[in-house]
Amino acid sequence: MAVLSGAAVPLLLLGVLGGVGAVLKPHVLLQAEFYQRSEGPDKAWAQFGFHFDADELFHVELDAAQTVWRLPEFGRFASFEAQGALQNMAVGKQNLEVMISNSNRSQQDFVTPELALFPAEAVSLEEPNVLICYADKFWPPVATMEWRRNGAVVSEGVYDSVYYGRPDLLFRKFSYLPFVPQRGDVYSCAVRHWGAEGPIQRMWEPEVPEPPSESSATLWCAVGLAVGIAGIAAGTALILRAVRRNAANRQPGLL
Repeated sequence: MAVLSGAAVPLLLLGVLGGVGAVLKPHVLLQAEFYQRSEGPDKAWAQFGFHFDADELFHVELDAAQTVWRLPEFGRFASFEAQGALQNMAVGKQNLEVMISNSNRSQQDFVTPELALFPAEAVSLEEPNVLICYADKFWPPVATMEWRRNGAVVSEGVYDSVYYGRPDLLFRKFSYLPFVPQRGDVYSCAVRHWGAEGPIQRMWEPEVPEPPSESSATLWCAVGLAVGIAGIAAGTALILRAVRRNAANRQPGLL
């Protein structure tokens, strides 16, 4: 069971369109938090953060009581006391216990995530890139994501986003894996969620043209050589014709 809460503050920011004038553009600053638990001890999950136009500004690492900015530069212009998030989580936990005691404790239906796997940039062999694993439209917000390269688990450099809320009260989450594309490598991303009996998995491998085989290279060399010989022969014929024509033009006329 879970308690979800949030406060959306609409903002009107002044934007300028070239040659048109000033217009008002609506933006939304959202405080998003949830506290949830399943039956049994030590099975609770919580999250607290602020989003701007659906993009994360920061979240609070509740165990460490630390504010983590999505981009370090954000922390230079603003601050947030993590203690405030801890107080909100305590209230959320208390409210959840009251709701559980006053309900029939029935379980809401799970919604299984949709999963996509794609590179951040156009792929070139040996050029650093980032693979993005995107889990979308799931509930509750409890999902673990795992990367593999050629069947071996990869954890170095992996970054998992927080859970992002959706207008339909479902959730989405990203996982990022920096990598260097190499021919023959196969990557996979799997997500485990309460709504699925087993992991949901997607596979990805670099789509690059195969190098020409030795027989193909030999064939193209032969074709090139034949074309070159034909060109030389045609050029020689044209030169001989021109020489004969010049010789004929130089013969003296009859007296």
